[in-house]
Amino acid sequence: MLCCHPRVSPSAAIPVSPLELPSPCPPLCAAIPAALSSVSLCPCILPLLPSRYLSCAAIPAPHVHCALPPRVSSCATKTAPCPPCAAIPAAIPVSPLCCPASPCRHPRVLPPRASVSLLFSPLLPVSPPLSPCPRPAMAPLADLYQVSMAYGHWRAGRHRAPAAAELFFRRPPFRGSFALGAGLAEGLRGLRAFRFSAADVAYLRSVLPSTIDDAFFDYLATLDASEVTVTAIPEGSVVFARVPFLQVKGPLLVVQLLETTLLCLINYASLVATNAARFRLLAGPDMKLIEMGLRRAQGPDGALSASKYSYIGGFDCTSNILAGKLYGIPVRGTIAHSFIMSFRCLEEVQPRELPPRAGGDPVDLADLAVSWLQRVCDLLQTPPSKANQGELAAFVSYAVTFPCDFQGLLDTYCVRRSGLPNFCAVALALHQLGYQAIGVRLDSGDLAQQSKEIRGVFQACGAHFQVPWFETIPIAVSNDISEQSLEEFRREGSEIDMIGIGTHLVTCPLQPSLGCVYKLVEVNGSPCLKLTEDEEKMTIPGMKAIYRLYDAAGHPFMDLMALEEEPSPSAGQELGIRVLGRLEESTKVIPSTVEPLHRTYFRDGQVCEPLPSLPEVRTHAQLSLNLLSPAHRRLHEPQPYPVAVTERLHQLFLELRQGSL
Repeated sequence: MLCCHPRVSPSAAIPVSPLELPSPCPPLCAAIPAALSSVSLCPCILPLLPSRYLSCAAIPAPHVHCALPPRVSSCATKTAPCPPCAAIPAAIPVSPLCCPASPCRHPRVLPPRASVSLLFSPLLPVSPPLSPCPRPAMAPLADLYQVSMAYGHWRAGRHRAPAAAELFFRRPPFRGSFALGAGLAEGLRGLRAFRFSAADVAYLRSVLPSTIDDAFFDYLATLDASEVTVTAIPEGSVVFARVPFLQVKGPLLVVQLLETTLLCLINYASLVATNAARFRLLAGPDMKLIEMGLRRAQGPDGALSASKYSYIGGFDCTSNILAGKLYGIPVRGTIAHSFIMSFRCLEEVQPRELPPRAGGDPVDLADLAVSWLQRVCDLLQTPPSKANQGELAAFVSYAVTFPCDFQGLLDTYCVRRSGLPNFCAVALALHQLGYQAIGVRLDSGDLAQQSKEIRGVFQACGAHFQVPWFETIPIAVSNDISEQSLEEFRREGSEIDMIGIGTHLVTCPLQPSLGCVYKLVEVNGSPCLKLTEDEEKMTIPGMKAIYRLYDAAGHPFMDLMALEEEPSPSAGQELGIRVLGRLEESTKVIPSTVEPLHRTYFRDGQVCEPLPSLPEVRTHAQLSLNLLSPAHRRLHEPQPYPVAVTERLHQLFLELRQGSL
C-alpha cells in the first residue's frame, strides 16, 4: 500500500513522494505526535533514535524507506536498488544510518541538520528497560583506538580468546568515602545494541588505514554481545574505590571494544547520582529537593542524565519536562521574574474575575486583593504605596489562572515591602474564595534569614486573620545553591521547605569526573596484572567474587575481593585478609553478616536479571546510604572505607608481580 503522509526535508522542505511499503503505514504514523519544528518523521525512524526516546509498544516492524526525508538516501550497493530506494534521490553521505530490521540493507545517510534532529528529538515516552524493539547500533560509540587494537587481536588470531575485564574507580569522589553506582540499565542497553551496521563498517573503512584486510571488516559486521556475560553490583548500591562495579567476560576482541561504551554510560551516571546523594545527606530526609539544571547542563543528553540520576540520588522532582515525560520523575516549577516584570498595573490583568471554589458568582480578584493589601500592610506596618503594582498584578493574574496552585516569587523587587505583602494579599483573597496558596520562592539575598522573616509574617497573618494553614505555607529557595549553602542553612537555622539546585548539581564542579576505568584482569584463563610505579594504578588480577562484610550493628565495615574459585566466606567465620594500601600487613576479621555483591545481569545476549524501576532504584539507593555507619557517611573527612583481598588473591598478586620484574 502507499503511505500518503508527507515528509519534509529539514533543508529543502520538499515533500517525499509516497513510497510503497511492505506493510501498512498509517497505524504507525497515527501513533506519533505532531512533528517538531524542523522535520516531520514517520515513527518508522524511531528505532534509529537513542533507546530512552522510544516507545516500543507503539511501533511494529520499522520501515526505513518511509522514514527517510528526500535527498537523504541512496542505494550504495552494486545491485539494482529496491523500489523504495529508487524513488529517493541521492544524497551527500553524512552521518550514516541503517535500520537492521528493514528489508532493505542499503546504507542510508542523513544531512547534518537532520542528524541533529533525529538524535535530540524525543517523540514518544520512554520504553520499558530493554524491550525487544530494535536498537541503534552502539558499537561505534567507542574510541578509534579500540578498533585499531581489535584489528591487532584479529590479525594475531587472538580475537576469540576468552577474556575478562572490570570497571571500577580508583579514588572516592568529592573527598568522601563512597559513590552510588548508576547507569547499569543504560550499560545493558548498550550491550543489547552492540553491533556494527553496514554503514558503520563503511565508515570505518574510510577512516582506518587502507592496508587493513577486507576480511576484518566482514568480521566486524558479524559482531554482537551474544557471547558476553556481565556481573554487576545492583544499580543504586553504594560502591567503594577499587571494588569492581561491573565485570565483563567474553571474547577478547568484544570485551576490548566495550570499554569506552560502558565507561561513557556509567561514569557520569554514577558521578551525578553520588553528587545528588551528598546534597540529600546535607539537606536531611524531610527537605524537598528539586533538580533544575536543564539550562546549565552539558547539552540535552547531559541534562536528561542529570535529571534521571539525581532522582536516583535522592532528589524529589525535576523542572525538566522531558525528563518527567521519559522517566516518570515528578515535575515541579514556580514562576520566573520575567512573568512578574511583564506587568505594570492592575488594569493589565485579564481576566480578573474568579468564581468561589464552592460555586457562586465570580468575584473581581484584583479588587479583592487590593482591599486585603491595605489590611496586610496595616498588620506589617508598611505603606501600601511601597508595594509594586505590577507585581501585585502579576500575582493576581497568576492566581486567576491557577487558583488551586498559586505560588509567588517574592524577590523581583523588595521582599519585605512589596513581594511579601503582595503575596499575602492575593493569598488571603484566594482564601476568602475557598482556595489555598501552595508556596513562595526566594531567589536572592540571605535565603536562610529571609526564610525566617517570611515565616514570621505568615504566622502573624495566620493568627491575626484566623487562617491556620497560612502559618505553614512552604518556602522554596534557589540561587546557585551548593553544598556550602546547605551547610550554612543548617548552621544558621532556616524555615526553608524546598531547595532548587541546578549548576552545582548537574555540572559537579567539585569533581567533574568520577574517573572510572576498565581493565583486563584475565586472558585465556591467565590472570593479568598492570604494574606501574604509581601503586594506585596497579590492578588486582584474576576474576573475582566480591563480598560486603557487616558488623553486629548492621553497618558494612569492609568489602572483600576473593578469587572466583575460592569458597564463599560465612558469617561468624574468622577471615585472613589484606587491606589495600596496607598489603604488607595480615589482618583477621569476623563479619556478622556476609553479602555477595555481584549478580549476573547479562548472558547469551539477553538480560537475565529483572531490572528494577527508577523509583525502586531510588529507594534502594537511600537504603544503601542509610546502612553506612556515620563515620563512613559523613561528607567531610570521613573514615576511609577499607577494601581488602583474601590471602590467596594477595599471593597471586605477589607471584604475578615477581614474575613481571
